[in-house]
Formats: sequence, C-alpha cells, structure tokens
Amino acid sequence: MSQTIAPRVRTLLLLLLAVTGALLAGSAPVSAHAALTASDPQQGSVVKEAPAQVSLTFSEGVAMSDGSVRVLDPKGKRVDTGKSSEQGTNTYSVKLHSGLPDGTFTVTYQVVSADSHPVSGAFTFSIGAPSTTSVSVSDQEAGGGVVGGLYGFARYLSYAGFIMLVGGAAFVLACWQRGTGERSVQRLVVSGWLALTGATLAMLLLRGSYTGSGKVGDIFDLSLLSDVLQTKTGAALVSRLLLLAAGALFIAVLFGAYEKREDDEEKGDLTFGLAIGGFVVAAGLAATWAMAEHASTGIQTGISMPVDVLHLLAVAVWLGGLSTLLVALYRAPSIEPAAVRRFSRIAFGSVAVLAATGIYQSWRQLGSWSAFTGTSYGQLLLVKIGLVVVLVGIAWISRRWTARLSQAPAAKTVKAAKTSAATPVKATTKTSAKTPAKASAKTSAAASVKASATAATSEKSEDEDRETEDEKEPATTPAGGGDGKRATQLARQRAAVATAREKRVRDADPLRSGLRRSVLAEAGVAVVLLAVTTVLTSTEPGRTVEEAEAATAASSQEATGALAVDIPFDTGGKDGKGLARVEIDPARVGGNDMHVYVQRPNGKAFDIPEVKVSFTLKAKDIGPLPVVPDRIATGHWTASGVQIPMAGNWAIAVTVRTSDIDQVTVDKNAQIG
Repeated sequence: MSQTIAPRVRTLLLLLLAVTGALLAGSAPVSAHAALTASDPQQGSVVKEAPAQVSLTFSEGVAMSDGSVRVLDPKGKRVDTGKSSEQGTNTYSVKLHSGLPDGTFTVTYQVVSADSHPVSGAFTFSIGAPSTTSVSVSDQEAGGGVVGGLYGFARYLSYAGFIMLVGGAAFVLACWQRGTGERSVQRLVVSGWLALTGATLAMLLLRGSYTGSGKVGDIFDLSLLSDVLQTKTGAALVSRLLLLAAGALFIAVLFGAYEKREDDEEKGDLTFGLAIGGFVVAAGLAATWAMAEHASTGIQTGISMPVDVLHLLAVAVWLGGLSTLLVALYRAPSIEPAAVRRFSRIAFGSVAVLAATGIYQSWRQLGSWSAFTGTSYGQLLLVKIGLVVVLVGIAWISRRWTARLSQAPAAKTVKAAKTSAATPVKATTKTSAKTPAKASAKTSAAASVKASATAATSEKSEDEDRETEDEKEPATTPAGGGDGKRATQLARQRAAVATAREKRVRDADPLRSGLRRSVLAEAGVAVVLLAVTTVLTSTEPGRTVEEAEAATAASSQEATGALAVDIPFDTGGKDGKGLARVEIDPARVGGNDMHVYVQRPNGKAFDIPEVKVSFTLKAKDIGPLPVVPDRIATGHWTASGVQIPMAGNWAIAVTVRTSDIDQVTVDKNAQIG
C-alpha cells in the first residue's frame, strides 16, 4: 500500500506545482488600483496653442519622481523639463519647453500607486492639427518581463513562507505540543522562516527595477535600493525583516528550551509566553502586507487594515496548520486523535473568520455586483470563492475521518489485534480434547497462528542478535578500514528497518490513511488557492476600475460634450483580443471629429494594420455610412468631418484587422445628436 501511495503523492504535487506555475505565468501584468482619470490636454484632443504644462489626474495618490512623465514630439524628442510637481488632489504636472511645433505629441507615464503596484500608460494630443509620429510605445506593461516574473514569484513564496511559519508554530503550540520534538515539523517551520526571509530580501533587491526600468541589470543597483528604502513598501519590507529576527528567536525557544522542559508548571508558563510573543510577531508580519497593499488605500482604511491582518492570520492558521498535520500524518510515528480534534475546531473558527473578513473585503474592493463579472478582480474573486467552497467540502470529509479516529484510536486497534491473535491459541488448547472434529479445525488454525508467531519471533530474534553483534563488533575490532565501513552500513540498515517498520504501522491504520488522503487533497487545493490569492492581490480592484471609467467618461463629456464608446473585440487569431475606443466630438448632427484608440487587454496601445468604422441608423434605414480613419500613432486613428445626418440611436460598427487573415467587425449602439 505504501508503495502505491508515494507515486500518487509525487504526481499530485507535480500537478499542483504545474497548475500554480500556469496561474502565475499566465496572469498578464496589470496596472493595479491607481488609474488615469483625466488629463490636460485631454487624450486625443487638438489644441490651438502649445500648453505650458501637461497635467495628469489619477484615481488615487501615486508616487512620482523626476522622469515619471515624459512628453515626446512627433520625432520622438523629449519636450518636457523632467520636473514633476503635485498640483492638487491626485493631480500631477510636468512643464513643457516653449516654442513647440504643431503636430501630435505622445505623453508616457510610469508611477507607483499607493498600494505599491507600478502603473504605466500613454496617450496623445495634438497642437494645431494631428500629424504622423515616429513614437512607438512599448507593449511591455510596468511590472512585467523577467523582473516582474521574479518579483511575482517572490511574493508567492513570501505568502507560502508566512503560512508555514505561523500556521506550523500555532499548530504545535495549540494542538500538538509533543510535535516540538518531531524533526519533520521542525523542518517545516524553519523552512517557512527561511522562505519568508529569502523572499523578502529578494523583493527588496528587485523592487527598484520592478517599479522602474524592468531591466535585470538594475537589480543590484544600490542607488535604486536606497530609493526603495525611502518608500512605504521599502519600510514594510525592512520591518518584516526585523520581525523575522524576533521570529528566529521564537523558533529557537520553541524547538529548544520548550521541548526540553519537563516540569508541567514551567512548561505551562512558557507556553503562555510563547503564545503571546508568537501572536505579536505573527500580527506584525501580517501588518507589513496590510500597511503597503490594497488595505492601505481606498475607503475605510482604518477598518480595512486590521481586518486584513485578521484575514491573513486566519489563512495562516488554517492552511499552515493543515500543512503541519499533513507532514505529521506522513512522517511522524504517531499523532494523538485529541490533537487532530483540536485542530479541527481551530480550523472551523479560522474559516468563520475568513468568511466574515472576506465578505467585508469583497464589498470594499468590488463596490457593485456588476464588478464580479465585468472586471478581472471580480472574476478572480469568483475563482477564489469556488476554491474555498471546494476546500471547505474536503475539510468536512476530514472532520468525519477525525471523528472516526477519535472513536477508534490506532493504538487500541493494534492492541486488540494482538490480543485476538493470542486468544485462539489458548482456546484451542483447552477444547481440543472435547470435540475431535472441531478440535482438528482449531488445531490447524492454532498451528497457522503459531507458525506466524514463530516466524515473527524468529525475525525479531534475528534482529536482536544482529543488533547485539553490531554492538559488540566495534569493541573487539579496531576502528577504521573495512570494519568501520561495515559498522556504518549496518547502522544505516538498522535505521532503514526502523523507518520501514514505523511506516508499516502508519499505513496499517485505515482511519489514519483515510484522514491522510483527505488532508492531502485539502493541501493540494490550498496550493492553487494561494496562487490565485497572490494574483488577486496584484490586480486592480473592481471598485477603482469602475470609478476610473466613470470619471473618464464624465470628464470627457463635461469638457467637450464628446461621446466615447468602448467596444471589445477578438479576431480569433493569436494575440487577437483588445478594445476599440471610438470618440466622437462634439457628437451632434453635422460634422464631427472622430478618434479611434485600439488597445490591448492590459491597456497598452495595439499596433494593428487597419481599422474601419461605419454608422447605421436602423430606425430610419440610414447607412451604413463608411469612414476610413487615418493612422497617426501606434493604436491611434483619426478622421475629420464625419457627417451625422440625423439625431438618433446609431449603431457604430468597428472593423479591426490584426493580421493578413484575422479580422472581425463589432458594433455598439450610442445616442448621437
């Protein structure tokens, strides 16, 4: 049985790692939380005179340094002074040189949002009249590339390390104090500390390049590291390292002085002290995430940050304790049913805390029901909720195995089996003279039991004789040479035999095996859940997505009366998904200026070969009226004098061609006039 379980475990773990890698690698970089809601000059606008500065307004405060905003002329030459300043609430500006020529100018920006994630984008405006431009905006999103992938992996590793460290220590202190002497449990908790420490150091080194150039060569730039240490995220990472130093002392006491205590009163006092100190360190570690990410921005930050700390602690206690239980079931010689029952109750409480804090966080980050399906954050949240439901279902199965384990402990089962094996021999001896027919059958059964007992006794005697010889041999023969190698080999054999014997005892208990399988399934789902959660924490919340879209539309309509229509498309080919934004100014009967912006799903300009637009008023049977706009920049097309003959609900159809063979026509209705 043990030979068949091990390959299944390895296969499942490899599958889980592959799924985790696919989730992390397949998640496109996103500009999280902060979004550009307005600009002056506006995107796609044509101004008569050159402005003195360019202003950008974001949905929340951002960290901006010199060079974060660049303005390029049609030839790609910088025309800004490089000095940015804050003009008002979430509004930042950069001054321009005087004497700018007519033509189309490109504005690029790369800033860091208040929740620590890099945000980048670009737009164009024109002076005098639109013109062609040689500026090509890079498709790489801020926080992407090799550095972004490494940073994302370090974030995942930091969450995993936190869960193993906090959850493993909590499991030992609250449920299974005898586990402090188990090497496998010690290795799990220490591995969690090492993973969290290593990931934190890696994030400190990667942070400067992650939020800046994205170049691998800038990872070890000490000037960038100095800049990172002055940011909110840098302070959080340094605080985490200091708390991990205290965590190292906690681990040393837990698996050192605590494990050696024999006096019950002293051990009780030390348990209380470790529980208080461990909670302070764990809450502090959780706060380093809450103070630097989504919980620290947006609405109700005074409530959301403590709630986020509780949420992270509940996750660690549940999933970390689950991992420790799994290790104990597979590696420890035995684990008391009472310890499993205690963890079952603690896990139930953790799930209740997760549900309460998760509901609050979902309301805070989404803001509306439409954000569940209309934003990437909401869709990922639905996946997470589904995984949690599956995890709770498997946990319910584990609770059933726990109840059975508590009713029939393995030790009693083995003892009963030994007693039942010895009883028939005595009974057969006493009754063999009374009934010849029955005595014959019982005698044969007794002979079989006796033969098995004799074989076991013989095997045990051989092991004892071998151990006795091994103990005597080093004393009568000089050490070194072949004798030393033989002694080492025999010691290894004895250790292997002892390990195999313990494994046979563990695998012989069907209740323990059933619990082990269900806990393994829980751990597998937990790995995927952690990957989804890591991606979710770097995704722009649905509330800010909808607020940014509403603010952009309102600003555009208020300033110019222009109409903006967003139409998603998918040509079906490779790299064929995107968004076509059609802007019509002033959106009334007669001549209008039209701008078409084609973007990738990550918001970057999409360089495609052709775009066509047509207008149809079905109620009056007018159209389609075709318009072929001119390309003036990467992902930016424009047309002047677009005639709208009558007011009404017009169908705006956009034909997008992304390659020689991949093309699609999508449409959307809008009121014009």
